[in-house]
Amino acid sequence: MVSGNAIRGTRVGGGSPSVPERGEPAPRQFVDYWCVNGHQTRPSFSVRAQIPETWECRRCGLPAGTDRDAPPEPPVQRPYKTHVAYVMERRSAEEGEQLLAEALAALRARRGEAPS
Repeated sequence: MVSGNAIRGTRVGGGSPSVPERGEPAPRQFVDYWCVNGHQTRPSFSVRAQIPETWECRRCGLPAGTDRDAPPEPPVQRPYKTHVAYVMERRSAEEGEQLLAEALAALRARRGEAPS
């Protein structure tokens, strides 16, 4: 059943595709990039644009380069560290025990408790 909506499937400002109201498109060039997984990404750039050395792979998100035989290495991902792990890098166990004893003494002094 046909509805009476004549502009169905068009967008506002779309116009006819046969009439170039906005002028000619800028000249483009396509550049091939490959990631370490062998995926090819082919973005287009203006012919006057500076071509970047790396581009993000559209399939896996790893960096891709223009040399198919030598793609860029994936970035090194450091494992997640907790706050305690960072503190342990800066302080020794003895320093930690001393700081804990000082903090407990200050807490007990505020509460009015006798030192243990």
